Amino acid sequence: MFLMEEDIACALDALKKGAIMLYPTDTVWGIGCDATNPIAVAKVYALKKRADTKAMIVLVPDEQWILDYVAEPTPKVADYIKGITKPTTVIYNHAKNLAPNLIAEDGTIAIRICKSNFAQQLMKAFGKPIVSTSANVSGLPTPMCFKDISLDIIEGVSYVVRSEQEDTALKQPSAIVKWEQDQLIVIRP
Repeated sequence: MFLMEEDIACALDALKKGAIMLYPTDTVWGIGCDATNPIAVAKVYALKKRADTKAMIVLVPDEQWILDYVAEPTPKVADYIKGITKPTTVIYNHAKNLAPNLIAEDGTIAIRICKSNFAQQLMKAFGKPIVSTSANVSGLPTPMCFKDISLDIIEGVSYVVRSEQEDTALKQPSAIVKWEQDQLIVIRP
């Protein structure tokens, strides 16, 4: 049996090498990489066959990390995040310290505090945020569990995390919200 500690060590090695991986999150399985490495980010866009003008989500393990990647976080966002239970991605203005090809043209970045045990341990060991985008080619349906991920995606990454592959519970993508002028805008419920 492959232990989670071994899985984290292998995923960590892939991240440090600028490779891309397939891993479980608090929502659907994600294609991920070092969110500060533009070459790794470009590999994710290529595998997904996604235009690099379409932003991707960045995962962090806790609220404090947001301060390192957003120049002016709105205090109301922190209060909102504390009151929700559904995994929710927040679009922040004034992104910083991330791969330039990950930041939207308007300077925003989508960040989610990921509560998944595996992803949390991996990010804390890595010390940097990780890209998370659904494990599918753009335009095709989002796989709701590991067994639904296409072979093209599995073979296109450098490392496939073994933890949680047997979990057949159907997962849903996160909600996406943005604060604009003190008003919450729900982009994806």
